[in-house]
Amino acid sequence: MKLLDTVRMAGREVLPLVEGGKGVSVSTGISAGHWALQGGVGTVSAVNADSYDVDGRPIPQIYHARTRRERQEELIRYAIDGGVTQVKAARDIAGGQGMINVNFLWEMGAAERVIEGILDRIPGMVDGLTCGAGMPYRLADIAVRHNVWFYPIVSSARAFNALWKRSYHKAAERLAAVVYEDPWRAGGHNGLSNSEDPNVPQDPYPRVKALRDTMRQYGLGELPIIMAGGVWRLDEWQDWIGNPELGPIVFQFGTRPLLTIESPIPEAWKRRLRTVKKGDVYLNRFSPTGFYSSAVNNSFMQDLRARSARQIAFSTEAVGHHDTMLSIGVRRREVFVSQEDFELAEAWRQVGYTEALRTPDATLIFVTPENARQILADQAACMGCLSECRFSNWSQSRPGFTTGVKADPRSFCIQKSLQNIAHIPDQISEIEADEIADHNLMFGGTNAWRFAQDPFYSNGFVPTVKELVERIRSGQ
Repeated sequence: MKLLDTVRMAGREVLPLVEGGKGVSVSTGISAGHWALQGGVGTVSAVNADSYDVDGRPIPQIYHARTRRERQEELIRYAIDGGVTQVKAARDIAGGQGMINVNFLWEMGAAERVIEGILDRIPGMVDGLTCGAGMPYRLADIAVRHNVWFYPIVSSARAFNALWKRSYHKAAERLAAVVYEDPWRAGGHNGLSNSEDPNVPQDPYPRVKALRDTMRQYGLGELPIIMAGGVWRLDEWQDWIGNPELGPIVFQFGTRPLLTIESPIPEAWKRRLRTVKKGDVYLNRFSPTGFYSSAVNNSFMQDLRARSARQIAFSTEAVGHHDTMLSIGVRRREVFVSQEDFELAEAWRQVGYTEALRTPDATLIFVTPENARQILADQAACMGCLSECRFSNWSQSRPGFTTGVKADPRSFCIQKSLQNIAHIPDQISEIEADEIADHNLMFGGTNAWRFAQDPFYSNGFVPTVKELVERIRSGQ
């Protein structure tokens, strides 16, 4: 294998190995600090990170305010406190080695307030900001104000070109690298365009080559590109390393660091990762963000699919083939459906799916009474974790703080689910823990199936971050 040399990035020489940022309470100060300690770039997630009480236990993020807008203010305070806590922990562990970046999502609620709140409280402790999930035009402005580097996440040359022309050219001196996140292979939310087929992955090489060609137009030929999504073994990327056509390439690992001693995810999640099969991780459109996301096909995802499958169109008047009356709700309101759909609805009701919930698309989904109560309770408890949420119709910037469309019961509360899976109690049984993991959102890259196939993890072996980085540097 070609030797892996250090690369100059953000004004320093570092190993071209980055730990990818991973959402709520997953990329913590512990995991990021140990990655940086090995000479790479550790990434702390600023998405509702944990802070701790005097005994070192995570402080539950409980919301007491009556309105969504007020609850978002509580969320912002939690997020800033947690981000500060995690960056300090990472710094303590890294001891000056490598770099510590902070990852946040442009579409998360009050993104700018959260990240600037963190930077204001710990000046000089964050090396760089990584940001995607949207078009973060103002990322460069934040980086300049706080004298940090910035790393935009894009999934195409076209996206970077738009960002550069609109904003980044004015702050080129703080641009450290560009992250290419493969929209078919990366875990979490992905940047597929409307013209791209989620079921037909494209070869990343031509896409990254197009990104480099665009960057060279702006004098950025030697600025590193970070390849993120689908990276497992470096010996599979030999034609990328030292390739003058691509220029300097750095590799990001998001999924593999999940299964390490220092990874903070619960043991139930780690157990599930060891059993993932090829095809168990897939792209779906259930996220309340409106983006595609890549997650493990567990009972949680299966329930969402089944919920959408029990769906029929309706109208409020008898029109066309909507000529059969159907009574729904406690008040038995009348709507009209086709005869065929009426028979489907009656069949679903016979097996317990008796509650009909309206969607924004003039359709009804059928769920159990218990599920209906839970969906409505989750919608009412919205705390504004996203800038806009289609599950609750929250919007932080539109008049009335609403998207203006009906909340979509085919989606789910992403904050609740991610908090649930990241904080499975230690004191419960293994069976109970596995049940919680199975019934919540479990993000993962499409290569997660390789944990079960890679001999490095045989016999239940879980490496330290140090052992994982050594393994990666060997090419495996």
